[in-house]
Amino acid sequence: MAKDEVVDRVTALAESLLSSQGMELVDIEYKREGRHMVLRLFVDKAGGITLDDCALVSRDLSEILDVEDFISENYTLEVSSPGLNRPLKRESDYERYRGRLVKVRTYDVVEDEAGNRRKTFLGDLEGLAGGVVTLKLREGQMARIPLAKIAKANLEFEF
Repeated sequence: MAKDEVVDRVTALAESLLSSQGMELVDIEYKREGRHMVLRLFVDKAGGITLDDCALVSRDLSEILDVEDFISENYTLEVSSPGLNRPLKRESDYERYRGRLVKVRTYDVVEDEAGNRRKTFLGDLEGLAGGVVTLKLREGQMARIPLAKIAKANLEFEF
């Protein structure tokens, strides 16, 4: 089974399990690390995730994956918090984290309000409307970035 198919099936199983436990799937990776495959889930919930939450999800999901048995290669299952630099993956993330400092990287060069052309933006998230993410950049100007051009977006920790 192809990596994308494994990710899709695990995503469906994990989202069902997590929603019943008041948690959400932030991201999932299925990749080779060294000679072994790693299936890594990043989960979160209101108030943050604990080590006990990760252990519970790991145990419950492992049982489900053993029953379903669709992953042909040996793999290691890891369940973790998304960390301080949580990725923004869903459209709802761009509303949920409004007002927070974010770093956005784009596939193509995008021009900000001041005419600066770049691929990396750091600023306060104003939100998402009409498929466009708006940031108030650290330099003071605004940037409007089409969601389709965003390669990666993460919360940034402020000291």
